[in-house]
Amino acid sequence: MPKAAVSSPAALPALPSTPLEDVSPIPTAPGVYFFHGEGRLPLYIGKSINLRARVQQHLRAPEEAHMMAQTRRVSWQRTAGEVGALLLESHLIKTQQPLFNVRLRRSKQLCAWHLPTALQPPELVNSRQFNFAATEGLYGLFASAHAAKQALRSRAEELGLCQVMLGLEQNLGRGCFARQLGRCHGACIGQESPEAHHQRLRAALAEWEVRHWPFDGAVGLVERDGDWVQTHVLDQWCYLGTLEGPPQRRAPKALPSPAFDMDSYRILMRPLLMGEQELVRWPSRA
Repeated sequence: MPKAAVSSPAALPALPSTPLEDVSPIPTAPGVYFFHGEGRLPLYIGKSINLRARVQQHLRAPEEAHMMAQTRRVSWQRTAGEVGALLLESHLIKTQQPLFNVRLRRSKQLCAWHLPTALQPPELVNSRQFNFAATEGLYGLFASAHAAKQALRSRAEELGLCQVMLGLEQNLGRGCFARQLGRCHGACIGQESPEAHHQRLRAALAEWEVRHWPFDGAVGLVERDGDWVQTHVLDQWCYLGTLEGPPQRRAPKALPSPAFDMDSYRILMRPLLMGEQELVRWPSRA
């Protein structure tokens, strides 16, 4: 493979494999592992910083006996580090849709609350309407509108916010239901100013803030295992593939179009924003 080529494993490559009862060939290193049954696609995909130990944990877990009964062999794909394993696992689960993986399957509708600067109720938006990597005032990442509304209701009940002011209840002129129970500060009946309520709302949502993509274009996150180097190509919180070999001074010429991904965002937030990983900063091609 040319060093400048981006490897994006949409399909399973030829991987080392072993019968399920023999784990000794599996390396004690980071990577992704696959449990295979009789079919073409894997039954389950997982990741670990110690592949052999993690597979052994599955074999010993009584609650996983049903999956193990259908498994015939295990294969694996090493990565140079933990971030690469996390990104590869997330990518392959979304493209392969294994039977026993549920949590990381692709969400059909990714939602967030959009809070404008004016004194308006938060608006529920989805990633088809907005570029979540670049939009101001987005809070929370939810797999469905129902989950987003439930989370906002819970926060309102916890902090005494008004569900009428949040657009979660109709204003019937007698205050919200929480006010009748003494659990709202009274913005719905004029006992708390809209400005004060909006300020409390912003403070309540602060920990849900969706952070902007902090770079001008794509970057490479570098992981090393001795002389082996992988550079994971990232843009708009999206994993675009991996470069093998020494970090390149120029970005790859052809990259897939980035699409905001909740799992990649959560994987990359800390290593990118806290400066925990070596990065290749490429000049913008704009």
